[in-house]
Amino acid sequence: MSPSFPSGPCIDPDAVRSVAAAEQVDPRVLSERVRSGSVVIMRRKERYVGIGKGLRIKVNVNLGSSNVRSDPADEVKKAVIAERYGADTISDLSMGRDLREVRRLIFAHTSLPITTVPVYQAAAEHGIEGMTPGDILGAIREQAREGVSSMVVHCITRDILESCRGGERVLGIVSKGGSITAAFMLHHGCENPFVEHFQEILGIMRSRGVVLSLGNSARSGCIGDAWDEAQARELRAHVRLAEEAYRAGVQVIIEGAGGHIRYDRIAPTIRRYKNASRFPLFVAGPLPTDIALGHDHIAGCVGASAAGAAGADYLCSITPAEHLGLPTPGQVREGLAAWRIAAHIGDLARLGLDMQDRGMAEKRAHMDRAGQRMLALDPEAAVGDGDDEGACTMCGDFCALRLMRKYLKGGR
Repeated sequence: MSPSFPSGPCIDPDAVRSVAAAEQVDPRVLSERVRSGSVVIMRRKERYVGIGKGLRIKVNVNLGSSNVRSDPADEVKKAVIAERYGADTISDLSMGRDLREVRRLIFAHTSLPITTVPVYQAAAEHGIEGMTPGDILGAIREQAREGVSSMVVHCITRDILESCRGGERVLGIVSKGGSITAAFMLHHGCENPFVEHFQEILGIMRSRGVVLSLGNSARSGCIGDAWDEAQARELRAHVRLAEEAYRAGVQVIIEGAGGHIRYDRIAPTIRRYKNASRFPLFVAGPLPTDIALGHDHIAGCVGASAAGAAGADYLCSITPAEHLGLPTPGQVREGLAAWRIAAHIGDLARLGLDMQDRGMAEKRAHMDRAGQRMLALDPEAAVGDGDDEGACTMCGDFCALRLMRKYLKGGR
């Protein structure tokens, strides 16, 4: 007998059918998971992306201008690359003077669901000291009207702030949205406007079908900053707010287990979040080492694959420019490729989705180089130095497959 959910998000039959077909899952099962809150479906016009229990791990790409470097055309290139090379969603984190133009152009050149962080716009336009709760709510309303698919709000509280202040962290709050919100609270001596106006925010999101993403303000900024009271308090607060959003009919994602986490701590941290709530888990990172500067997309791929295998539903890619500056379009592609690999590794571990891998093995067994390229995650990158029959400069006449075909299987 199916479980009964007295409240929760409304079910869009078209969205369920679309996602069920794409994921090859039973629409009735998917519908129940959406109703329970364990799956959300982001929508942008007729484009649907399912995130959560029993579905493939999804990958988000961050882009956007800053107040010291802003080139709308460059951000559009990044967005187009993200869609072309397999991103599931895009987050526009713009804070430059032309942030509305960047958003308009991204909408015009892509079809993927788009996430924003409204406090970025409020802070960019009014300054942290000058912005008001009305400015933040105004940014939420404006972006919802424009058709944003998801928004991140940072619900850091005073007790979480005190935990960070009184603790022994090497790095305090490293989340940009979290730090902006915290600075606003400390400057004005007030509570968090996202928490104080939470019901109003939920009303805006419900009316426009926007997915709420509860931002991970307390994540660790280095592997030396292990799980602490601030993160524990944020998790408890997020579960309460997620339940409140669910009861209000708003789809919700919890962000957590991101930042920097030592490798052996990644799976236990993911399990802590998944055991605490049924809602989809979005992970930014995590980086399992602090010294891969310039190669953080590689280190992060290692951490993200562990997070995905342990149960993370949604991953946010990082690029070789992490900790250094805004990425180039080429670096966005590098980061996306690494995170798509990480997501697939996670899917292999938790869902057993190995059909593509089996197909690749069969193509290799037949030395079908063209077939291998077609099955690769990035076919454009899967070009080696060899002829059409599979010879390569590494093996030459001593190809293991050819030798075994000749002497073990009696082939030629």
